[in-house]
Amino acid sequence: MTSSLSLTRNQAKQFLKTLNNPFHKFLSLFQTNVSTPQPLDLCVESASLRHTPHLFEKSPQPDLAQCNGLLFDYSRNNNNKEALNLFLGIHSFGLPVDGSTLSCVLKVCGCLFNVIAGRQVHCQCLKLGLLEDVSVGTSLLDMYMKTENVEDGRRVFDHMRERNVVSWTSLLGGYAQNGMNEEVLELFLTMQMEGIKPNPYTFAAVLGALASEGMVEKGVQVHCLIVKLGFKTVTFVSNSLISMYLRSGMGKDARLVFDGMATKNAVTWNCMISGFVTNGLDFAALETFYDMRLAGVKFTEMTFIPLIKLCANRKELGFARQLHCRVLKDGFNFDPKIKTALMVAYSKCSEINDAFKLFSTMHEAQNVVSWTAMISGHLQNGEIQEAVKLFCLMNKEGVKPNDFTYSTILTAQPAVSPFQIHAQAIKANYEKSPSVGTAILDAYVKLGNIEEAAKAFEQIDERDIVAWSAMLAGYAQIGDSEGATNIFMQLVKEGIKPNEFTFSSVINACASPTAPFEQGKQFHAWSIKSKLSDALCVCSALITMYAKRGNIDNAYQVFRRQQERDLASWNSMISGYAQHGHAKKALEIFEEMRRENMEMDDITFIGVISACSHAGLVDEGEKYFNVMIEKHRISPTMQLYSCMVDLYSRAGMLDKAMDIINTMPFPAGATVWRTLLAASRVHRHLELGKLAAEQLISLQPQDSAAYVLLSNIYAAAGNWHERRNVRKLMDQRKVKKEAGYSWIEVKNKTHSFLASDHSHPMSYQIYSKLDELKMRLKDMGYQPDTDHVLQDIADEDKETILSQHSERLAIAFGLIATPPKTALQIVKNLRVCGDCHTVIKLISLIEGRDIVVRDTNRFHHFKAGSCSCGDYW
Repeated sequence: MTSSLSLTRNQAKQFLKTLNNPFHKFLSLFQTNVSTPQPLDLCVESASLRHTPHLFEKSPQPDLAQCNGLLFDYSRNNNNKEALNLFLGIHSFGLPVDGSTLSCVLKVCGCLFNVIAGRQVHCQCLKLGLLEDVSVGTSLLDMYMKTENVEDGRRVFDHMRERNVVSWTSLLGGYAQNGMNEEVLELFLTMQMEGIKPNPYTFAAVLGALASEGMVEKGVQVHCLIVKLGFKTVTFVSNSLISMYLRSGMGKDARLVFDGMATKNAVTWNCMISGFVTNGLDFAALETFYDMRLAGVKFTEMTFIPLIKLCANRKELGFARQLHCRVLKDGFNFDPKIKTALMVAYSKCSEINDAFKLFSTMHEAQNVVSWTAMISGHLQNGEIQEAVKLFCLMNKEGVKPNDFTYSTILTAQPAVSPFQIHAQAIKANYEKSPSVGTAILDAYVKLGNIEEAAKAFEQIDERDIVAWSAMLAGYAQIGDSEGATNIFMQLVKEGIKPNEFTFSSVINACASPTAPFEQGKQFHAWSIKSKLSDALCVCSALITMYAKRGNIDNAYQVFRRQQERDLASWNSMISGYAQHGHAKKALEIFEEMRRENMEMDDITFIGVISACSHAGLVDEGEKYFNVMIEKHRISPTMQLYSCMVDLYSRAGMLDKAMDIINTMPFPAGATVWRTLLAASRVHRHLELGKLAAEQLISLQPQDSAAYVLLSNIYAAAGNWHERRNVRKLMDQRKVKKEAGYSWIEVKNKTHSFLASDHSHPMSYQIYSKLDELKMRLKDMGYQPDTDHVLQDIADEDKETILSQHSERLAIAFGLIATPPKTALQIVKNLRVCGDCHTVIKLISLIEGRDIVVRDTNRFHHFKAGSCSCGDYW
């Protein structure tokens, strides 16, 4: 049999009588016209017409009332495929149709989302001249709106000679369904201006649009109109009001509407429960569920789904199991949505085996949603390999991943390759989806591949605020403040409103040592103007940014102004004070944190022990290390052990440092050995330095620090032969020593200097200033400490090298390029040498300047001839 048939009336009648099988997917039938039938093609889904042949067998010429009665019956019972096929039979018999017939079949086309059939029925209406019938026009309008053909629907509406409240309501509902919420409000006002009085269904459509758009103020006005017209007693109108208030976060107003309802149905109760869960009002949701049970209202599937989500969010395993039992008792255990919700709840409660058992019982009901939930559950429970296996099995079973699936599996690094998943997403045409595109760029960011991340970002069709924030976070991760700023400005230019995460990311980027400091302050001001400066993530970013850029006082002001503090805020403040050498203040913050019973983690104690280390507080450091283990049950990480090694090493207690290394439950990492090696160089412990250097070189053979520190130890001991051997080894392995750079920001421009650098445009003035300072320093009794020049050259040459260190060039430039009394801030990528430390203290006294120098270890605040480190660093 072909996919379409052209039938005469007798052939059609004979075919209908002998019909035992469903119709094929595509059928053609004749234009209903009593005199000359003409063909009309309709797309009809396969369906059994068990009743249709009987209708025509009982009556050789069934009347219109019989046909319409059966057609309406099918439509009322959602047997839409059968209804459309019945219309096919009516057409084939050449029976006359009226407006009621066409209105009903148009409704059916809309429910089936069959716009092809709907358009053909539209032609039928035109030829029969039935578009003047307001019910036909309204049904046609409704069909186009349901099939997302908004322009066609509006065209039908505009050509209707007669429009009643039902027509207007269909138009409003269509715009609302298609997300055109601003137009809904305009049309609602126009409707009233034309004298059409809204009915309850009109208000339901308008309230849904206002809730989606968040225009709750207009919603309140509509609520007043509902009361004025006496519709507040209509249950579904009150349900719409409850939904609008809850979606706008106005739980109290929703409760007032709910309490004032004389008649509540299951939808009312479910709406309250779901809205409370969405707004995080978990206790109110549970209380409403309890009241619903007491009221004797029968539970539905939509009663359980939000409550199960509540259990997932709060990890309430016990209540989830109770709900599961009730689901079984009420016979909803076959509902795939409930099963999927239970799977998610069990997964979040770390009961992944129970989740998988549920998934296994779904059989043919397994769809992309349940597969994705199961993959996500395994990832949440750290079973990355199992998640990847499920993803592969899902593809093998022929279930096509959707955007959520791709977004989820991209987090399974390093078990999956972002490049491979990216390729699959391109093939499935999902790479332009905001969720998938954002996940792809985030995966590339984690690999440090910012170029591929930027390409993925550019591919996204409609970039939402999450995508913009992810791209900003990528630039912040690599310390590219310029890239982050450009993205932020592009975001604003395109009319996207920054949120707290956007500001957090761009401020984090401004914490980079090379970022213009004023830029970070400008973003702080912008966040205040946007009323987002009090957000937790923004405050934490500001504290970190100010602390890393040398302004610990501003960091503390932000910290003190916080109305609510999370662990990140406390940790940032403690670490900031530790970096600046303010051990006492760091410990005060820690003790305040303890008094407030704040939960602590390993990062907290890294900051505390670092503070003790920088101040030489060995006993205090030991005490807090023991408190961490014994009271807070935190297992020391490699970084914490490294802090303890640093604590003992700086104090010259190298034996204790070695004891820590020898008793660690895992092999010492590069950071530990580098810390010990640096201390061996300071305390001139040759044997221990050799041991640390050998270990460090074996772990990181291309790290120049190990070779340089070891060669410096030999040089300090006067063993120039061994020093040359280390340098030869560096040459053989092609390891290059990191050059010492210093930066200073003047008038929003960053100037960088290398030792003995003459490339700066103001080089002549800089060296003239250094010569002037040299004379003034000698007058104060300064003598260069040439022991810090670890080269086998004459003392005079050593003095010259010392005087041209990069930090001195940066300071000299700062002195001549800024007004007197202006504080200077220098950043250096290596440790400040002892001689430069002495010189900078004297310059701060001579010039009357506050000078802040940030090296690889800490911040040094020089003022009036002294340093905040107390010469202990």
